[in-house]
Amino acid sequence: MTDRTPPPGRARRLFSRTSWPEARFLADVLRTETFGGGLLLLGAVIALLWANSPWGDSYTNLASWVPWPGGSDLHLNLDLATWAADGLLAIFFFVVGLELKREFVAGDLRDPRRAALPVVAAVGGMIVPALIYVGINLSAGGENLRGWAIPTATDIAFALAVLAVIGSHLPQGLRAFLLTLAVVDDLLAITVIAIFYTGDFKLMPLLLALLPIALFGLLVQRRKTWWWALIPLALVAWTLVHESGVHATVAGVLLGFTVPVLRGREGDKHGLAEHLEHRWRPISAGFAVPVFAFFAAGVSLRGADLGAVITDPIVVGIVAGLVLGKVIGIFGSTFLLARFTRAELDRDITWTDLLGVSLLAGIGFTVSLLIGELAFDSSAADDNVKAAVLSGSLIAALLASVVLTRRNKAYRRIAVKERVDSNRDGVPDVYQHRDD
Repeated sequence: MTDRTPPPGRARRLFSRTSWPEARFLADVLRTETFGGGLLLLGAVIALLWANSPWGDSYTNLASWVPWPGGSDLHLNLDLATWAADGLLAIFFFVVGLELKREFVAGDLRDPRRAALPVVAAVGGMIVPALIYVGINLSAGGENLRGWAIPTATDIAFALAVLAVIGSHLPQGLRAFLLTLAVVDDLLAITVIAIFYTGDFKLMPLLLALLPIALFGLLVQRRKTWWWALIPLALVAWTLVHESGVHATVAGVLLGFTVPVLRGREGDKHGLAEHLEHRWRPISAGFAVPVFAFFAAGVSLRGADLGAVITDPIVVGIVAGLVLGKVIGIFGSTFLLARFTRAELDRDITWTDLLGVSLLAGIGFTVSLLIGELAFDSSAADDNVKAAVLSGSLIAALLASVVLTRRNKAYRRIAVKERVDSNRDGVPDVYQHRDD
């Protein structure tokens, strides 16, 4: 492997092309997230149509149905909507944990120089939306301020799905940046949930949860993938974390962090983390997240005062945070990093490309809805949060599509010209299949 570290005195390039294993992994993720993003959108659309139809009450009754009333001793007498948010999303966060560890151990984030940009951009993309939300809701105060973290999240499934659909010719470095940014964003969002949205904290159940997590980690470190042992240990860990008052999805992240990334034996093609990620990602993207979206996105606007909704400081703060805050935070922090360091954009990427990706990061759907449910108890505020997240995410996606579609056409023309020139010069057309 050649050393890609730039020689002294030469500026390092932002969004530079990744290695072939990284590119292949990125392509696999993009294909999976495209399908998962479509199912996520489908679940949200069905929920919206059902909740606003003449049969909207049946949707509400389904979401509030408690399948196990006898689980009150363990605080597991949850309705279906809560099971989707606390239970099924734990699978999603388990996959996120695997992905995070892979990026920090074997991916781009293992190199501090390469990790600096997405980390700074992700931090900026969380701080600015939060400040915008707080600034808008500061005069209202009270319960409104609990929603400060709602516009800070980026939905990796939706964002990558949109990018895959409209960005067939966009540079690979841009895609890699969005993926890495979303991974760091997920880590920060998990931290925010664990610290700021924990209610009725109990230390003893959390300490007890460390035991099944440690046993789970011991088994996977020894490459023992016995489902009959790992799944019960994961369920016990989830139950204890839920009982502690910490949001139960954190258990999924902690379990993912225990899985080894590097190959254990010389004959292994993949590390265990990558193996489990490929095994569980279809369940997460194809079932867990779409079901959560179905129960979380069903905001009813029947009889609602739309004027009061769109002027609600919570709604304005969330939409402004997602649409404006993400762009200012991500684009601005990247510009400042390039301005005050020796870093510069890769030759294949323009600042307009970065603007499009910054807009795309304003799609906050899954985690934003989850934080909204944790922040507000009243049904009126909860409905307004859902409407704001859906509206802000849709606006961000549309604006990003406008910018990136134009850039994609420009890159397509460049690719066609390069192909024509190479054929004219008698050079084999290595890009032939890419444009088909």
